Amino acid sequence: MSVVRYRRRGTAIVETERGILLTAGRPGKPFILPGGGAKRGESRFMAALRELTEETGLLTYAAEIIFKHKGKIRPTISGRHKFQDHHTVCFVKASGIPRPGGEDAKRISYYYPGCNVWISNTTKEIIERYYEWKKKKQPFEESLTIEEDDDRVEDVAEDEVGDYESDE
Repeated sequence: MSVVRYRRRGTAIVETERGILLTAGRPGKPFILPGGGAKRGESRFMAALRELTEETGLLTYAAEIIFKHKGKIRPTISGRHKFQDHHTVCFVKASGIPRPGGEDAKRISYYYPGCNVWISNTTKEIIERYYEWKKKKQPFEESLTIEEDDDRVEDVAEDEVGDYESDE
């Protein structure tokens, strides 16, 4: 049995008039929420904001951490290890017009209840939790929240993982 490694991932939820912003790489892959792995020394909160800008060109003007989420355990690209994403999910307000950018975002779409956009299982879980949070939420603080990475996990190398579940 192999050891499960962890990826510290920042995930951004940007809700627009068209729905929740999604990105996707190449065709044949489901859409996911913007975000990605935190670099060494970078918090997952800051990774979410950095990746949002890299993937969509949007500029964050307010953000808050709304919950943490553990993805499913899955194999790395090489198959040598297993890994699990540990998401810090952030509700983000951003300015600009989203446009795909970078290696990870070739397409942009939007999620709303009843739409026909193909999303990953983890994205579905996070969006469901977001809607539950939204029902109970306190007024949004128009400021940035700073995250402390308090958990000690063994990081998996970023080039060993993909953002898509293999069972989809």
